[in-house]
Amino acid sequence: MAETNKNKGNAPQGNQGNQGNQGNKGGAAGSTAEQTLSKATDTARDLASQAAQAASSAMSGMGEQVQGATAAVAGGMKNLAGTIRQSAPGEGVMGSVGSTVADTLESSSQYLQQHGLGDMADDVTNMVRRNPIPAMLVCVGIGFCLGQLLSSSSRS
Repeated sequence: MAETNKNKGNAPQGNQGNQGNQGNKGGAAGSTAEQTLSKATDTARDLASQAAQAASSAMSGMGEQVQGATAAVAGGMKNLAGTIRQSAPGEGVMGSVGSTVADTLESSSQYLQQHGLGDMADDVTNMVRRNPIPAMLVCVGIGFCLGQLLSSSSRS
């Protein structure tokens, strides 16, 4: 019986040894797959990094163009304010309206030069949040006016 126990004890050890060898073969295949996966991951990271850099440089270029356009618009507003001041009569209702419009254009020009479009969009968003119903009515009015303009131009 002692020999039987020895044989039984040896049999599982032999199987475990075979399983160990099979594990090594699988380990070699697994390491190749891991290396391939690692290379693919590195390649994907490199491509993503290159894409991010390209997008960043494109956005930077667009930002510069927007800043240039914003400065041009602000300058045009300031010039228009000067033209209105020169053209408006000095007295009466028309003179008062002209002066008010010129002042508004000048202050808007200064605001646009100092703050830019991003701050302007934030201000409009905050105003709409504080006054949602008047903002919606303004949008409906603008939509109505655009609809009238488009329908009248299509009739012509």
